[in-house]
Amino acid sequence: MAGTALGLTYVYGHNPHDPTVAMPTCPIRHVTGLDCPACGTLRLTYDLLHGHWAQAGHDNLFVLAGAPLLLGLLVRQTRAVWQGRHAPLPPALAYGLGATALTWMIIRNLPGWPL
Repeated sequence: MAGTALGLTYVYGHNPHDPTVAMPTCPIRHVTGLDCPACGTLRLTYDLLHGHWAQAGHDNLFVLAGAPLLLGLLVRQTRAVWQGRHAPLPPALAYGLGATALTWMIIRNLPGWPL
């Protein structure tokens, strides 16, 4: 929890849109030159922390649209851990999320894609 707070504090104070700011790079983009489904999430987080919703959608629409589902899954898993039980992701949901992420990666790397 403290690590998350520290990371959010860093992102809040350091604009990842500025190429001179020290931020981690995406290993998939580094190796392949392609944007992965999560590319732009640091910029999206910065924009959300500053209330720039339209810019956040431009940075990564997939993560922004999927955030409520991912947050719900995180809460579900946290609750299960606290209760000492295992809460596996239903296979249909896991495959659906994987297929959706792969589709998003293909679409966002098409020539002429505006986002």
